[in-house]
Amino acid sequence: MKKKLVYLFLLLWVCCNQVQIARAQFAMTNVYGRKYVLLNGKWDVIIDPYLHGHKDSIYKDKPLKSKSDFKEYAFEGGVRLNVPGDWNSQYPELKYYEGTVWYARHFSIKRNSDENVFLYFGAVNYQCTVYLNGTKVGGHEGGFTPFQINVTDCIVSGDNFLVLEVNNYRNKDAIPALLYDWWNYGGITRDVMIVKTPQLYIDHYFIQLDKYKPDLIHVKVQLSEKRINENIRITIPALNVLRQLSTDSTGMAQASIKVKRLQRWSPQTPQLYQVQLATRSDTIKEELGFRNLYVKGKQIYLNGNPVFMKGISFHEEIAQRQGRAFSQQDAVTLLSEAKALGANLIRLAHYPQNEYIVRLAEKMGFMLWEEIPLWQNIDFTNKATLQKALTMHTEMIMRDRNRCALTFWGIANETSPSKSRNSFLKEIINNCQKMDTTRLLTAAFDKVKWNGDTQTFELEDTLTEYLDVISINKYMGWYHPWPIKPSEISWNICPDKPLFISEFGGEALYGQSGDATVASSWSEEYQEQLYKDNLEMFISIPNLTGIAPWILFDFRSPYRFHPLNQNGWNRKGLISDQGYRKKAWYVINEFYKRH
Repeated sequence: MKKKLVYLFLLLWVCCNQVQIARAQFAMTNVYGRKYVLLNGKWDVIIDPYLHGHKDSIYKDKPLKSKSDFKEYAFEGGVRLNVPGDWNSQYPELKYYEGTVWYARHFSIKRNSDENVFLYFGAVNYQCTVYLNGTKVGGHEGGFTPFQINVTDCIVSGDNFLVLEVNNYRNKDAIPALLYDWWNYGGITRDVMIVKTPQLYIDHYFIQLDKYKPDLIHVKVQLSEKRINENIRITIPALNVLRQLSTDSTGMAQASIKVKRLQRWSPQTPQLYQVQLATRSDTIKEELGFRNLYVKGKQIYLNGNPVFMKGISFHEEIAQRQGRAFSQQDAVTLLSEAKALGANLIRLAHYPQNEYIVRLAEKMGFMLWEEIPLWQNIDFTNKATLQKALTMHTEMIMRDRNRCALTFWGIANETSPSKSRNSFLKEIINNCQKMDTTRLLTAAFDKVKWNGDTQTFELEDTLTEYLDVISINKYMGWYHPWPIKPSEISWNICPDKPLFISEFGGEALYGQSGDATVASSWSEEYQEQLYKDNLEMFISIPNLTGIAPWILFDFRSPYRFHPLNQNGWNRKGLISDQGYRKKAWYVINEFYKRH
């Protein structure tokens, strides 16, 4: 009897640990350069606010075996949702829904014994569990980063049944936490794919120009297995590069390659080169750009020349349809307006946005700031939250570190100094530096204080010493009244480092006229004057390296309560929710033309 109990305990221990490790993997580099099939389209769904689906095991697609059998659920014949897409914008009843939705679909596949098969998800908000043919195959937490699951051993030739349990609950230990100033869109919000690779494939690679040298390309390629002396060929035809690499015992190959007549990427000339990586079994093609980026003194240098950041931010949202942006056409819509404004940098606020936006921005000549949503109310004392942040940051960097447009890795936004916060964010910084030394690190600070004696803005935050560029969110004329005339205000913040104004602005309802001196008018005239005053103040900042108004478009926010002027919208946009440019848009457009 005792032996049986011991055996049962061991069996339970093994099963529990198998459940624990049934989690998603980091996504392979350049999934769009692989052999894939999209699983987008209409998916059947069951809305489950009481979490009842597990009781009935609705992910198993159980057949009825006798006349007395029945089921109290069915995917077929009920609600259907578009994938990719959020559920909030597809049905009025789901506008404010925060809970669980089960997604299901059948798909057919032809299996080959000599290949790996992965399920790939561009993003699912916020947490999901994935079931294939009735078996749990993995799960993921985080609404804005990609993940994959190796389903080689459980997928079958012919029909397969895929189910996702998705929830968008807000939690204290989540990232973001309970309170944040954008809409909590739930659902499968980006592409879903079946990806096939050879058994031995190119898993990750990192190809970048040296931080300082204009003719030296560094290459790292990681195979999916620890195979030594495997050959990897890198080809860049336009640069006459043909180089054979060999893997070490970890399955990694590295090289530094001298090149001639390289045209470096910049906003003015966003040159990209065709690059190919090939092994005996796998080939990947990619478009890559090359540029030098570093800080010297008070300035940022791109390709050896000082650059002024003419920035703008936007959310991953199409305001006119009140839903998540997810498609190539959505990327065109958002980025075209940023280009018309005259921006050369986009802050992808406040989370990694979809890959269509990132890749198109690079082709259009935008520098990029990317961050995970470490925003204000994060529980910095929670070790589990730190691990989530490190995972999300790693997922972000691994997806986009080959994009030469990526200029800043953002560490955090508007967080209050504390011992736990500092320790938490230093871990994020260390993780960034281990993975990528070719970008600049920054964080957006909002605890700037006014010193009335010196008539100067100052910042006390020890985190600044670990960053390349110091970024400031300051809403003068909106949340903060002007203490003196804008032209008389001085700034003394990290004077030996570049300073970037990462947020400023105020709200205005498009088409509303009013007194330009009265904030409560919510008028375009007030917003317009606010922008003029801020630009006048910025002139006197000695280490100013760029600005980014908040924000390009009006965006949805559940806690914007004013019934007439907000009605569930943050109205700080330079462009209204209907796509109309406000008077302040022209102020920034003219400023960017001059700089």
